[in-house]
Amino acid sequence: MGEVEIDHVKRVFRLYADIITYGHAADEALTELMRTEIESMWNEAEARLLFQGKFFEVHFHINATLNKSITEFEVISNLNPRNNYFRIETFSCRHISYVDGLGCNSGYFKLDNLYAGSTTAAHEFGHTIGLDHPRNLDFRGKGIPRIMYPRGTWVDPPFQYDPSKSAGEPGGTMHPKYRKVFEEDILALQLHKLPFENNRAIIGAFTNVYHEEEVN
Repeated sequence: MGEVEIDHVKRVFRLYADIITYGHAADEALTELMRTEIESMWNEAEARLLFQGKFFEVHFHINATLNKSITEFEVISNLNPRNNYFRIETFSCRHISYVDGLGCNSGYFKLDNLYAGSTTAAHEFGHTIGLDHPRNLDFRGKGIPRIMYPRGTWVDPPFQYDPSKSAGEPGGTMHPKYRKVFEEDILALQLHKLPFENNRAIIGAFTNVYHEEEVN
């Protein structure tokens, strides 16, 4: 979830989002790692969209804060569309990181998914602003996989966990570290079609779920 602003003078769409982390495994360094990954990957595409007959750049501005003492009331009563709440723990009942739907502002992250270069934070952020997994998970012959392809996607050997394996075998699926954000991913957000008021609009919705720690 976030807030989008149109700057007609500089011809820029700016998407602002704040990442707020909590949970036993959350710390300052990991929170900053998530922020940097999201902002850098989504800006790396240098996307431009056509709006009112002119091309506008799209910039992502991500802030992040660790708040280990946050309360359930603070989360469920949130009215700031920029706020996204993610619990981080070593264990997840789903064995993966996840968010609470498409276009949401809350979720639960598994610590070992969040190593440097994992692309997990950038992928889950894509869900929070409305992007789903592609339907066809066979990406062979198409090169570098796009950011919204999930684990288990079939890709060319250089992008697998183990390039020597056949597609679909253990080790023969996409390693998430190879995912990238492309201009097509950003254009799919359809930012110019959001309901703007005074050049500002909200993308996503308030799920405001406070996640308890999941236990084995």
